Amino acid sequence: MSHYHEPVMLKEVLAFVPAFTEPKESLLFLDLTFGGGGHSRAILQNMPERAALWAFDQDSDAAMQAKQITDPRFRFFQANFRFFGQFLEAQAQEGADFILADLGVSSHQFDTPERGFSFRFPQEPLDMRMNRQAPLSAADILNNYSAEELQRVLSWYGEVKNARTLAKSILAARSVRPLRTVADLNAVIEKHAPRHKAQQYFAKVYQAIRIEVNDEMGALREMLKQAAKYLRPGGRIVVISYHSLEDRLVKHFFATGSFRGQEPPRDLYGNLLTPLQPVTRKALGPSEEEIRRNPRARSAKLRVAERIT
Repeated sequence: MSHYHEPVMLKEVLAFVPAFTEPKESLLFLDLTFGGGGHSRAILQNMPERAALWAFDQDSDAAMQAKQITDPRFRFFQANFRFFGQFLEAQAQEGADFILADLGVSSHQFDTPERGFSFRFPQEPLDMRMNRQAPLSAADILNNYSAEELQRVLSWYGEVKNARTLAKSILAARSVRPLRTVADLNAVIEKHAPRHKAQQYFAKVYQAIRIEVNDEMGALREMLKQAAKYLRPGGRIVVISYHSLEDRLVKHFFATGSFRGQEPPRDLYGNLLTPLQPVTRKALGPSEEEIRRNPRARSAKLRVAERIT
């Protein structure tokens, strides 16, 4: 547990767990991003005795952490959260009463050099897979995507302003020799990074590639659709995001039940069919005290929605 970060906005997460003044026979809570288990452990301590907690994570390191929890109310599934509905169906579970998703890369993943998530470890491989069994790595993308595909990734997922120029430089570099290590990619990036904002620029590029490697936005969309389907009436979903792409998507889905570019569902009379209702008017952020204690929590935004139908 010591190698994992302090669970982000833990007090706020627990505050939004539904009260359940008259507990049902089989309450089910879901932690869709187990990581080091900090949120799960706290939920187990605070949830009703009759409740069960199921946790999901695709990372084998998280699976090892989960083995340390011996509470009989706890179950762990090594899987991407985009598939959680399939597990509910397979276990004949009709729905869930509380869902938590703490998005993005964990501090453990970020600080483990050989995972390749950070530009701080130049000799490490360009990996960035949250699931180490997944077929696509960062090196695969950087060495095989076209200039147009790389520009799309950098522009959409990193909001990199000179994405086209950087994409062309990546192609030029790999024509000499394949990009295999963090140092190889850093050598290309540093030619284009603004002098006074180099670290932010590097972070945006690495974020963009990581999101593409793990199809994070696609997984988030699928998870949200399943949450709207499987949350029981009165149940809540809490999502913690760390960049504007995620937060905008979550905000729009909570408000409309759809994603941008899609026609929101309506009834026969044209009224919006929104199964979820936002509980907070705005996204919540961490306290100043938490930011001092855990600087990586600074960019966290927490949104909550409740199933109303």
